[in-house]
Amino acid sequence: MTIDRLIRIFAGSFILISLALGVQGSPLFVSPWWLAFTAFVGANLLQFGFTNVCPLGIILKKLGVPEQCSTAAR
Repeated sequence: MTIDRLIRIFAGSFILISLALGVQGSPLFVSPWWLAFTAFVGANLLQFGFTNVCPLGIILKKLGVPEQCSTAAR
């Protein structure tokens, strides 16, 4: 699994979970502040799209996750 794919999985999960925790009609509702967290994650994704700098990507690289899948020639 590549860094880009992991970043998308993390971001999508965080957004969905924070929405479930922030919408008052949700059975998982905790606080409306979770909606602010959702906006924060969305802003970070937008920033990553423009600057191509992502702190999560840097952490994943240090953990040894490959940037791209290497395909073996057949």
